[in-house]
Amino acid sequence: MSNTTFEQIGQVLREHQHFAILSHVRPDGDALGSQLALALSLEQLGKQVRVWNEDGMLEKYSFLPHADLLTKPPATAEDFDVAIALDTAIQNRLGTTVAAVRSAKIWINIDHHLSNPGYGDLVILDPSAPATGEIIFDLIKSQGLPLNHDIAENLYAAISTDTGSFQYPKTSGRTFEIAAELVRDGDLDVGKISQQLYENYPRRRLELLRELLRTMRFTAGDRVATFSLSLKTAAKLGVLPEDNEGLIDHLRAVRGVIVAVFFEELTEGKVRVSMRSKDEAVDVCAICQKFGGGGHSLAAGARIRGSLAEVEEKVLEEIREVVKRGP
Repeated sequence: MSNTTFEQIGQVLREHQHFAILSHVRPDGDALGSQLALALSLEQLGKQVRVWNEDGMLEKYSFLPHADLLTKPPATAEDFDVAIALDTAIQNRLGTTVAAVRSAKIWINIDHHLSNPGYGDLVILDPSAPATGEIIFDLIKSQGLPLNHDIAENLYAAISTDTGSFQYPKTSGRTFEIAAELVRDGDLDVGKISQQLYENYPRRRLELLRELLRTMRFTAGDRVATFSLSLKTAAKLGVLPEDNEGLIDHLRAVRGVIVAVFFEELTEGKVRVSMRSKDEAVDVCAICQKFGGGGHSLAAGARIRGSLAEVEEKVLEEIREVVKRGP
């Protein structure tokens, strides 16, 4: 945990009136759920809150309570008392939301990524937390901030998605206690929320998976598994960027695979690389940092300039070296 205390954050939240709450490009459930939960709590205090993400609200999370609060940033920049970055390891991953904040008296950074360098005036970093939503819950509870059904549902979705539905290694007893408290006090329908999170995908996502599996490759004695998505295939299927989320887990689930990698060709001559590891001895965050990325030791990513083939080759070379030295 960083040096900034929840009390310091709580004081800032109470003393100021105009807030911007931001999160990373290509957002996930933790980013969006945490943003909405904190925004709704502040609105209950009578604050003016803007909730922005470069990609706006994703179709798959549009069921979240008050999802319409979260929008793409406006073309005309605005002034704020406080700007809050959530779940964003590197400041430039806030994308176009940064330019939309013309000025802010205070920048707050709340995150759980180990690779976060601690940008901002007030910083709470807790790499032991499996989700930023867990940190937001602790902030709200410790400071006596409003917590109702809609806030609880957003926090539950944030924590559920970033723990892989409570399966990933950093999921702790405390995580289950928080989830239980959210379900009980927020009177949540867990079955309904889980169905919307995990059993409500568009058909095109399954068709995307079929195409990705055709590109599947195994290397390093079947300990590294990869697949890749070209711009041509993405256009043919009409997929949205959000359709990719979670598909890498099909590779990670294969017995004997230590590292799973998903290569996605982007329009600006770059390739988005997502990595997952099943062994602490193979730190994919460290690998991604060599390419300008970051994340967690078991889940990380980077955007690398080059063609799909070029990026695949140099990234796999690096992974093979690490796996060779590994367990």
